[in-house]
Amino acid sequence: MSDKDSDKHVVEIDDDNFSDLVATSEVPVLVDFTAAWCGPCRTIAPHVAAVATKYGERIRVGKCDVDGNHELVARFDVRSMPTLLMFKDGKVTGQLVGAVPRARIEALVDASLGV
Repeated sequence: MSDKDSDKHVVEIDDDNFSDLVATSEVPVLVDFTAAWCGPCRTIAPHVAAVATKYGERIRVGKCDVDGNHELVARFDVRSMPTLLMFKDGKVTGQLVGAVPRARIEALVDASLGV
């Protein structure tokens, strides 16, 4: 599977669509706060995309560009990239900071699903 194929499972989250895609989501949502210039962000991007593909409809996975979405960055006090936030019922239920292994991302998702 190419990067473009797996990327289709990751939605763009921004200040304008956060309420629709995350806050009112019926499934848990993993949001990757990232930046184009961030090396560690590029390192974990394939892991985030792979998680999106693996879990399919059970969760939603999104990425939020920190440079263009200052409202969300301030609201969730994102200070380092990458920051992964897990949301359930519109509330943050878990967080990972830095270029973590895929297994840690999956553990965060599993916890939100009660696995």
